Amino acid sequence: MARKKKNPAARYAFLALGLAGLACVSTALLGAARGLIALDMFPGQTADALTLPLQISLGSIVLGLAAYAFMMPDTIRRFISGRQARYGSNSLIMVLAFTGILIVINLLAFQNPKFLGAPWDMTEDKSNTLAPETLQALATLPENVKATAFYSINLPRSNAEELLARFKDNSNEKFDYEFIDPDQNPIAAREAGVTGDGKILLVMGNQKEIASFVSETELTETLIRLISPEARALYFLQGHGEAALEGAGQDQIGLATAKRTLESKNYTINPINLLAENQIPEDALAIVIAGPKKPVSRTEVIILKKYLDAGGSLVIMEDPRISTEFGESQDPLAEYLEQDWGIILNEDVIFDLSSQQPLNAISTYANEHPITQNLSQNYSVVMPQARSIGTSQTPPENVVLTPLISTSDNSWGETNLTSDTDQVAYDEGTDLLGPLNMAVAGENTATEARIVVFGNSLFASDELFDVLGNGNMFVNSVDWGAEQESLINITPRDQVTRIFRQIPPFQFIMIIILSILVLPGAIVFMGISAWLARRKRG
Repeated sequence: MARKKKNPAARYAFLALGLAGLACVSTALLGAARGLIALDMFPGQTADALTLPLQISLGSIVLGLAAYAFMMPDTIRRFISGRQARYGSNSLIMVLAFTGILIVINLLAFQNPKFLGAPWDMTEDKSNTLAPETLQALATLPENVKATAFYSINLPRSNAEELLARFKDNSNEKFDYEFIDPDQNPIAAREAGVTGDGKILLVMGNQKEIASFVSETELTETLIRLISPEARALYFLQGHGEAALEGAGQDQIGLATAKRTLESKNYTINPINLLAENQIPEDALAIVIAGPKKPVSRTEVIILKKYLDAGGSLVIMEDPRISTEFGESQDPLAEYLEQDWGIILNEDVIFDLSSQQPLNAISTYANEHPITQNLSQNYSVVMPQARSIGTSQTPPENVVLTPLISTSDNSWGETNLTSDTDQVAYDEGTDLLGPLNMAVAGENTATEARIVVFGNSLFASDELFDVLGNGNMFVNSVDWGAEQESLINITPRDQVTRIFRQIPPFQFIMIIILSILVLPGAIVFMGISAWLARRKRG
């Protein structure tokens, strides 16, 4: 009987199998690296550079296995038709069936969330569960509410989508939402009275309210204002050359955009001349003093003081003296702020070298406060020709002061106020070195009076209202002053912070080798050893 001719290429088959094995290891390592980069564990690195090596590794696996099959066809044939292949195929069918069942169950649960009842919140801090106050507000909705979130393509919307979905799921089908890109559909944003990005319009019947940013507290407070509409009157002081409410006038800046935005939040905007009326209406939630060109008189300051002593609120935007017609006149309002509140209107102009235009002060730091909660990370505030705001080291009794926003270290308050700005420089001992406060909030815990003071009025003008966080800063200040941010008190949750601890590169490499090579390799080795032992026994 003639002996079967041996395939001369069979001696090299192990090389093809080794190539496929090395390519499998390379593919695992490259895939793990891409996953770690996707988790931002290596800031500044991109996964694009690993795409080509990963494709080469996958191709090498295919080529290695194909070469082995070409050189060892009999072995492949016996493997396919043998008992192990039949057992393996049965196991493969069971794995595929189990995986298919899991996929179907997940699809049904995802498409029919109510089928499984309320979603389970497995987070440690219950971050995916709405507060009882929110659930109560949703349960008392008298009509259907439609939320329109205005998010451009530049602003991530995943957090907003998750929160709005939770509102919808807990509203008994009375709450719905949609997203609109204000850049692609500016008419819808204009008709809604929305300026800026990341705002959410809530509409119920003929009533509407705007949430300035996405958070459970802000949305719930906005929802409650929608359920219980009430007159909210704001008064803008007039008679001193303040900014014009109906648009820019002669030698005046315009606040038409700010007025329209406040009206979209159901505020009633009224001008008031204290010298003529000699009193502040009882329905005034806040008084806004926007860029007076002439000093506010002592008589008016007395009226404002009486109003604040009764728990009123002021939002003051006073420009540097060089930008006004104050001249050398006294400033009774500034004197009152320093004496009764410990807030100092410094006689300077901010020069900010971190800005492309040094006279444009840009906020770099923001302290934690209801006014700045959506500004600290997302937006800066730009104030052209601003003065800095100081605070007393020992504020008056019952007064709590909070600097809201401030400039960078690379700034100073120029006290030599001249029209020639090309030759100015920091003078130690006379000028104020940054960081400098651009705005300060104060609250009297005894009278419950509130006050917000800015060293600039241009930032809220029609020209600059939509620049970065300017509009948000102004509207948030009015909301806080008018006490419209505290209609409810949602108990804050302690956020559980989880960070990826940086470890030395050597330890990281050892972890990767152990988890991807050693442990899986040991399992494979034991499997092959068991297979060989069983084959030897027959």
